[in-house]
Amino acid sequence: MSKKPKTYIVWEGRQPGIYHTWAECKAQTDGVKARFKSYEGLSPAEARRLFDAGPPPSAPKAGRPKSAPDTTPKKRRGWQGLVPPDAWTVDAATSGNPGPTEYRCVVVETGDVVFASKVYPRGTNNLGEFLAIVHALAYMKQVGYYPPLYSDSKTALSWVRKKAYKTTLARTSETDELFQHLDRAIYWLQTNDLTPYTLLLWDTPLLGEIPADYGRK
Repeated sequence: MSKKPKTYIVWEGRQPGIYHTWAECKAQTDGVKARFKSYEGLSPAEARRLFDAGPPPSAPKAGRPKSAPDTTPKKRRGWQGLVPPDAWTVDAATSGNPGPTEYRCVVVETGDVVFASKVYPRGTNNLGEFLAIVHALAYMKQVGYYPPLYSDSKTALSWVRKKAYKTTLARTSETDELFQHLDRAIYWLQTNDLTPYTLLLWDTPLLGEIPADYGRK
């Protein structure tokens, strides 16, 4: 039986509101005075009613929501004790390389997906990894939360540091949207300060597959 989706209600924090992933909730509550609680199977109307009613006595004042289980797959727990549990990881998946490409960001501690991209009709794994990193950096700035960020792509990490990418993929009608997003990523890197961020290489032989991995190997 599938689990009912969780709703996280933040009454006090960086930005009080109603959130649908633990990553979003933690970004608003970690390290600050906060009141929040998680619920299962709430309708939007019920969530709004609970938010408007204010925090119940049982709403924790800090830390992880009590009802949020550790959903990290067992096969991906080689990182424990070696990687900060609040770290974010990114990865891309490409069928064919070049081929249909997508990417996502996942929290190490919980396995929650922070964001996931659309599927681009044609791209490469390195380009997807690069976009994933820049998307994560921009998202961190948006929410004001800067956990360590891991990628298992040396190439993509070097592109981010150089603020430039290299590819032999042709720009066509099929790849135009991907290239538009790549151009936007380069512009973001050129116009933003990267010093608040911690970018790290995920050591797959030591730590196992990165938690953001799509498991399609």
